Amino acid sequence: MEKNTKILVVDDDSGIGEMLKTLLEFYGYKVIVTEKPLIAEELIQQENIDIVLLDMLISGVDGTDVCAGIRKNPEIEKTPVLMMSALHDAGPKCKDAGANDFIAKPFEVEELTEKIEKILAAEND
Repeated sequence: MEKNTKILVVDDDSGIGEMLKTLLEFYGYKVIVTEKPLIAEELIQQENIDIVLLDMLISGVDGTDVCAGIRKNPEIEKTPVLMMSALHDAGPKCKDAGANDFIAKPFEVEELTEKIEKILAAEND
């Protein structure tokens, strides 16, 4: 089930990042993981990323700021962003920052892949 979809996972918890990489690769995605949110924009451009999976709380950096930065960068502003957080009220904040969608932690991998596919399908409409 090989897909050409490239996903960038931005999460400062390397355990979560690696777990997401393993799970998403099992579903056929190509996955790059970084714990450094400040290089996310650079990676999106270098690696030709199709969708970003971005944690809201990253040590020292607010994921919503990273998302807003992506939206302000004309070269990558259209790159879809799916934000995630364990905070119960994070969804609206993430959407306000420009995220295409939000998923609450913990989540089922099926729910995650459904959201990814939905966002990508909307991008291709």
